[in-house]
Amino acid sequence: MTPYSAPLPAAATAAPNTVSRPLPPYRGIVAVDAKDFTGRPAIEHAEISRSVPELLEASLNRAGLAHLWADRRFPNSTGDGYVFGFDPAHLPFMIHPWLNTLQDVLTRFNAGSPGVAPIRLRVSLHVGPLPDSGGEFDGNGTARNDTHRLLDSVPVKAILAASSESITQVAAILSDRAHQDAVAGGYAGRHPDHFLEVPATVEGKTFAQRAWLYIPAPSGNLYDRRILGEQVMADQRTPGGTCDDQADDAPATRTDIKADNGIVNTGRVSGGQHLSNRGGDHIGDRVEGSKIGSIGGEHIGGDNNGHRVGTVHGNLGDVVRDGQRKQDR
Repeated sequence: MTPYSAPLPAAATAAPNTVSRPLPPYRGIVAVDAKDFTGRPAIEHAEISRSVPELLEASLNRAGLAHLWADRRFPNSTGDGYVFGFDPAHLPFMIHPWLNTLQDVLTRFNAGSPGVAPIRLRVSLHVGPLPDSGGEFDGNGTARNDTHRLLDSVPVKAILAASSESITQVAAILSDRAHQDAVAGGYAGRHPDHFLEVPATVEGKTFAQRAWLYIPAPSGNLYDRRILGEQVMADQRTPGGTCDDQADDAPATRTDIKADNGIVNTGRVSGGQHLSNRGGDHIGDRVEGSKIGSIGGEHIGGDNNGHRVGTVHGNLGDVVRDGQRKQDR
């Protein structure tokens, strides 16, 4: 008599990590959002929703990528934007020339619409496995979720808000995976120095990833990394700030700066500084016997002897070189 055994569950319905199954096909995925959509008069919403996909199609045509629009996978309008999948082999071309072409198309469109607020777009590009069998729920998965999180992340919103609306019409953010495959791999027609590495986080969400900004037409002081610092973001969250999707009455962010037995500088320092305490710390030309903690509300990594400084993030106003010398910027 054969022992009874329950039938194995179908792979599609089995719990994760219980039954091996094929990966979905890899797809490139692009998502765009119009800046300040919710702040525009309601009468303009339908026109923007209609214009965004038309602008995407026109820019792809001009970039020689009309087939990607014709063959787009799981397309969907998000009201203030649009998302679709594409063959990942074309990811390098979606980075360049398409992003620059989209910038040009938006510039022409906005110049031809006097008296109307310009349409400026945030763009995110990612690649990963996504269901694509022609079904109703195709395109849903982690790769798509991450694409939308990147689109809503602090750095790309801040960089577009801080730029000139007369010049910068597009701010793009690439996932680290897209950047490594297409840019660092040498396949995209843009040098890696055109891209700025940023920590992509989303306010109110448990999301934090390494990502890369690309601005086809920079304006203002966008090359200054401090534009992404805590102080800039705090200013944009206060009344009168420019960070989109923030209420005018949002409370300002408070930064508490503390330095036990030490000195904190957030601006320019001329000359030397000396601090004597029980630890024998000396701050000026040399830093000895102290572990560096926080400066300007941001973290600086170093060893217990203060001899090595890792990555510095934020608006510091001073430069620490070789972990020992502190020079005015």
